[in-house]
Amino acid sequence: MKYILYTVLVVIALFVGYWTIIIVSLVGIGKFYVPFISIGVVILLICVYLNMFHIISSKKMKKIWLTFLSLMLASCAIHEVRSAYDRRILRVRQSVNLGLYAPFGTNTLAAKLDTASTLRIDTDLPLLDGATALYPVYSAFAQAVYPKKEYAQYDSEVACNNTIRAYNKLINRAGDIIFVAPPSEEQLKMAEQAGVKFNYTSIGKEAFVFFVNAHNPVENLTVTQLQDIYAGKITNWQALGGRDEGIRAFQRNENSGSQTAFVHFMQGKTIMKPPKEDVIAGMGGIVSQTADYANYGNSIGFSFRFYVNEMTKNNEVKILKVNDVYPNIETISNGDYLMASPFFAVTLADNKKPEVTALLEWIVSEQGQYLVEKTGYCSMR
Repeated sequence: MKYILYTVLVVIALFVGYWTIIIVSLVGIGKFYVPFISIGVVILLICVYLNMFHIISSKKMKKIWLTFLSLMLASCAIHEVRSAYDRRILRVRQSVNLGLYAPFGTNTLAAKLDTASTLRIDTDLPLLDGATALYPVYSAFAQAVYPKKEYAQYDSEVACNNTIRAYNKLINRAGDIIFVAPPSEEQLKMAEQAGVKFNYTSIGKEAFVFFVNAHNPVENLTVTQLQDIYAGKITNWQALGGRDEGIRAFQRNENSGSQTAFVHFMQGKTIMKPPKEDVIAGMGGIVSQTADYANYGNSIGFSFRFYVNEMTKNNEVKILKVNDVYPNIETISNGDYLMASPFFAVTLADNKKPEVTALLEWIVSEQGQYLVEKTGYCSMR
């Protein structure tokens, strides 16, 4: 009878362990709990085996059970405390509440003209898409020129599906104008394979910036120092006048606008592997991907000035000076900040739609450039 009871306990432990692993995998907390549960079940089975055959005295067995349960509870508590702290850390990722900038939205933050637009397009609206960081400016263009109505963020004439998807749409002729930074080498190859060519209209200038935790004492780095950090040559903040902490240097996903700008910034130098985070996909499959910037005390990340300063608006991070120059409208305009470059309205070279041509011409006109400036970017004027 005793052996039947132990057998039932083993079957229950395996059954509960199996389904618990599946559940924690599906809800996205399996990185810790899958091995935690697996180890727990194995140790539990060993304890049952030792108890079943009286290999260890009952007194010692009680101590083993108590130690086992204490360690499991302590491990779980430490993990949850650490996770709670991690959730409080600011994450700077390529997603913000873009609804705040929607054209014609209630109390929209999209910039407005002081006078009536010199261009109106009421039919055959050019299909717009682009980078998250540039949505505020092309939303302002649409608000000035397009009919007043609701434009869904992901599927409308004024969509915002990020740089990667915007280039894919343009290459596949599913869009007319995308507002982005220059394409990556891979995106250029994709265009060549599809038999299309890009046409670039410079519509403004923006600064590529690096930022750190607001409490990091480092205020200024040189281009060489930044390149050495991301090449893995400088690994501790102390070497740069900071605290004795290892540097956690975040990157973005491949072909995103900021990652493409970063690769260009590195000027061919070897780039070290970025921090990774494991994301549970489907039935427990683990996919390794580039982690979003997490504002730990030793972190460094990069993006574009307007996105960090205006769209995320958080005092927990600070933008660094580069070569003793802080990125702002003045230093971008006069060329003092070295990492400033144009951003573009990109079309296909063979797209001759009159509405597309008219909109591009209007964007570089006085009214279009006024909206670029009023949004918070540096215009081409």
